[in-house]
Amino acid sequence: MRTLKVGLVQQANGGDFRRNLEKLSANIAAVVARGAELVVLQELHNTLYFCQTEDTACFDLAEPIPGPSTGFYGELARELGIVLVTSLFEKRAPGLYHNTAVVFEKDGTIAGRYRKMHIPDDPAYYEKFYFTPGDLGFHPIQTSVGRLGVQVCWDQWYPEGARLMALQGADLLIYPTAIGWESSDTDEEKMRQLGAWVTVQRGHAVANGLPVIAVNRVGHEPDPSGQTRGILFWGNSFVAGPQGELIAQASNTGEENLVVEIDLDRSENVRRWWPFLRDRRIDEFGGLTRRFID
Repeated sequence: MRTLKVGLVQQANGGDFRRNLEKLSANIAAVVARGAELVVLQELHNTLYFCQTEDTACFDLAEPIPGPSTGFYGELARELGIVLVTSLFEKRAPGLYHNTAVVFEKDGTIAGRYRKMHIPDDPAYYEKFYFTPGDLGFHPIQTSVGRLGVQVCWDQWYPEGARLMALQGADLLIYPTAIGWESSDTDEEKMRQLGAWVTVQRGHAVANGLPVIAVNRVGHEPDPSGQTRGILFWGNSFVAGPQGELIAQASNTGEENLVVEIDLDRSENVRRWWPFLRDRRIDEFGGLTRRFID
């Protein structure tokens, strides 16, 4: 049986960039000490979630790739001997920025990157102001621990990206995330939102016969503009198996490190029992490339 130990770092961030990196470094080391070979971080983990407002000064947070952050995380991956999935604010060129996941190999080199494809534009999530939609497509990243189908946050609501990753041999679906509640929502509505978030990703696991790893940030982050009461990021980082079964799940109230053992051979068995890929009517799916069918 092929198994893989995965570390999930669910962290609350503050306004001190250096302190955030120190916490991340300590948390990564902690899950590695428990046997993690692959470590996944949350979305935009270096800083506060700056997309609550539209502020041109926030573009100063972006870095080129390669750059200082890739040097920092590459060295961590090399020192600890792990594959590491990070989420960075990429400055590609003057005026051109992306929300980019960078994956590091055990020797510290960059194994690959994924630029977030679906960019939200909602109250307190003004990402279209900052990020250009990705142009690297949906392609798994080959690493020494397997082919990683990495996407980012808002991508997790779309089944098409998960399916395209699966069709190219992804062993795992991975989603660094930053999602939470607006304080004016009722408790019932908050639970509906959280339930939908978990359910849709478990659905990707079922439909593709693959494990899913979702790592979300946690804690309250105020709105610098004062227009809202900020975002309470709901945590609940989790790992689901290839039948959608919840293998592990963090709380929605605090920082937490998870180390989860995943059976990589189970996907093959599940796909033999439930041959969804065999039975797909690809000859009838042309309409999926249209925005809407009148």
